[in-house]
Amino acid sequence: MVKLVFLFRQPDDEEAFERSYVQNLVLLERLPGILRRQANMVLGSPLGQSPYYRMLEFYFENQAALDAALTSPLGTAAGQQVMKTVGHLTEIVFVDVFEDNEPIDPKGQ
Repeated sequence: MVKLVFLFRQPDDEEAFERSYVQNLVLLERLPGILRRQANMVLGSPLGQSPYYRMLEFYFENQAALDAALTSPLGTAAGQQVMKTVGHLTEIVFVDVFEDNEPIDPKGQ
């Protein structure tokens, strides 16, 4: 599994950012092949305030599915919209996901 992650830095104008965020989210959620979505509000970091305000994650079956989503007409339109509205606040990363669904033994055994 892979995911597309948007890291949004702290905006100067939260209200304006939120308006753009909602509009962008409507487009991004229409990307083909999305298996799961997580929208996150960053609470902070061990050092206090985080440089990030929001994080948005879209999960895909594999890199080919992610590539197909990004190069689709919807992916192109969504990418252009994000860059136009909040591109200066956005970092985008691709992540290879490892999930282990085995319970973790709290005693470390």
